[in-house]
Amino acid sequence: MNDAVYDLTLERIALIRRMVVAWGGAEPGAPTIHPEAPYGSLDRDGDIANVTGDDEGAEEEHRALEDGLAIFAQNAALKPSRYQYHNALAKLDQGAVGDVFRDAETGETPEHITFAVTPEHLALIPQLNYGWDGARNVPRVDPQHPYIGAGSYTAAMGRHLAAVPEAAANDDEDSQTRLVRLHREMQPALQIFLRYADLGPGAFRRTAGTWTPA
Repeated sequence: MNDAVYDLTLERIALIRRMVVAWGGAEPGAPTIHPEAPYGSLDRDGDIANVTGDDEGAEEEHRALEDGLAIFAQNAALKPSRYQYHNALAKLDQGAVGDVFRDAETGETPEHITFAVTPEHLALIPQLNYGWDGARNVPRVDPQHPYIGAGSYTAAMGRHLAAVPEAAANDDEDSQTRLVRLHREMQPALQIFLRYADLGPGAFRRTAGTWTPA
């Protein structure tokens, strides 16, 4: 959606917090909202109605969350820490999308995740290239160009992390290997961010691709 001003309501924030973040697309891949159960169950419209209290307009409200997701990611705040969450992907169709925690041999996905969100993850979340998957009808990060900026995805990551002291200090592994690892960690990092980051309702305006309070 391309409205000049966007109304981020309490209901839209509640739906964003319920989003199930999976992994999708060809390499390098990127976080995506689960196409069959975007808000946790297979009854998408019912999930939306439970939040909005309106049995009509579910498709419009769902479609509006392309911009809502980007606004939340660019404006909400979260402290670096270890977090836990129940992994809804453990009970959903394994063929629809991927999960970075899925065991390649058994195909199993853990039901409970404990993950440390770092300043690096938090610096990258607002820079993800949010958009809409028209084929699956859900918000997603562009799997071919996951981050805002030109060049390869790891080059874009490097630029976005340049001002993060923790990123420059982490020399325990090869820089390219670290960036690839960090990129795959954006699935749990984004899931935690959507559930726990702080942002209140309000009007937001987009300028040069960035959403700020209106």
